[in-house]
Amino acid sequence: MELIRKMILAIEDAPFGYAPELSLDGYTPIQVGYHSFLLVDAGLARGHDVATMGSVGPDVLITSLTWAGHEFAEAARDEIRWKKAMGIVKEKSGTITMDLLKQLLGSLMRGALGLP
Repeated sequence: MELIRKMILAIEDAPFGYAPELSLDGYTPIQVGYHSFLLVDAGLARGHDVATMGSVGPDVLITSLTWAGHEFAEAARDEIRWKKAMGIVKEKSGTITMDLLKQLLGSLMRGALGLP
């Protein structure tokens, strides 16, 4: 989930959310390509499949975040909230789905705002 978070925040920071050559320190182009595919598949980003017959794995050109992607970015941007969410995940189960992570981050955000 850490790579997904970093990618979403990097895409949001890119001019107009257009991130044609997304690369992140510590991650291979294959990892970023596959996770770009996952972002599009999950409805968090828009993009085009640019994999070729010679590609090692999926490769997607990210053109923008979706509304859901921007909402995830807002929920995940705060480092303290992110670490708290990941701490809860590690303590309770060790793993989490994207849908549950969005709910957890939203719950932490609502709590910070004093909302039920």
